[in-house]
Amino acid sequence: MFGPLPTKYFLTAGAGDASTELNAFDAALLAARVGDTNLIRLSSILPPGAQQTDPYELQKGSMVPLAYGERVSREPGTLLSAAVAIGVPEDPSAAGLIMECSRIGDPGPCEETARRMVEEGMLLIRGARIREIKSISVSHTVRKVGAVFAAVVLCP
Repeated sequence: MFGPLPTKYFLTAGAGDASTELNAFDAALLAARVGDTNLIRLSSILPPGAQQTDPYELQKGSMVPLAYGERVSREPGTLLSAAVAIGVPEDPSAAGLIMECSRIGDPGPCEETARRMVEEGMLLIRGARIREIKSISVSHTVRKVGAVFAAVVLCP
């Protein structure tokens, strides 16, 4: 195992616009309050017993494990959306599941897709009962180069 098992998590999302794809993505990260950290992208498992907490300021430069969905576009006028959903199992000793979605278009269908993927992954694939599904989404209409970012941040 790499480091301590996370015991908390929070959902966050942001959008940004800039002159390049990387700067737009960076602006979206800053809007989501994870921009001054080093992101460690995870596959999509919520540790057993992890509890939701309110988003808080992370230490600058810290290594931050998270699962996320993102989208970038150079087409002005394009509506971008990103979402994440978490399936919290009924059994607190079981792992939960995080699913991500990003697309062009309204955030509602993007968030609903992430929620449906959680249901399939937990109920049908894992045979796990779901206590609740939590989700967050963001959208942005591109001005120059736009980006959207939605994440589940895992915390010690």
